[in-house]
Amino acid sequence: MAISELELPTGVIAHSLASADQQAEKLADCVARALQFALEIDDTASLVVSGGRSPVPFLEALSRRELDWRKVQVSLADERWVPPAHPDSNEGLVRRHLLQNQAASAQFIGLYHPAASLEEAAQHADQALAALKQPIDVLVLGMGDDGHTASLFPGSPNLARALEPEGEARCLPMLAPSVPHQRITLTYPVLAAAHLQCLAIQGAAKLDTLNRALGATDEEMPVKAFLHSPLEIYWCP
Repeated sequence: MAISELELPTGVIAHSLASADQQAEKLADCVARALQFALEIDDTASLVVSGGRSPVPFLEALSRRELDWRKVQVSLADERWVPPAHPDSNEGLVRRHLLQNQAASAQFIGLYHPAASLEEAAQHADQALAALKQPIDVLVLGMGDDGHTASLFPGSPNLARALEPEGEARCLPMLAPSVPHQRITLTYPVLAAAHLQCLAIQGAAKLDTLNRALGATDEEMPVKAFLHSPLEIYWCP
């Protein structure tokens, strides 16, 4: 199956790239242009990215793009509730692979906060996000084989609340089926308000997941909630 064979909703743009390196460079160019445009009309631009292994080439490519990074705020779509030094930390990933080179001077707003409970940590993260320019200028999401995006996992107790279009919380505690289980995620209304929304996926299995999501409900496969304009999908084999 090719991404061109999917019956995507009107207004969703799909980019098919030949390799992970081409995907990283193409996505980095798109994100950099959008951030530059945001800086031309405002004093600050905001970028929200996702963690995991596959975004590393994109983050490194973006770190080499020339921008006035001092005026760019960077945050995360979700976070594992582990300290930044932990190998599973999304903050640690972004600090190692994005906040370097040209992007070393960007402003980072993290979601991890030490607290007595995951719920309290999420409250601290919600307060910290008050400093993030919103609506977000650029959002880059990934997708799991179960159809989750950010830490919006099927079956998580807080999923329905996190998907509420008019919900007031900026982020919520979530439980993942994989270790580490405790997560913090930005909510749907915060993510879906982003001016530019990108979904980066790789491989035939992810294409099959995306195809299944098109026929699912938001709670069955939460990525479905984002499959509408203005979304750009970047896929490579």
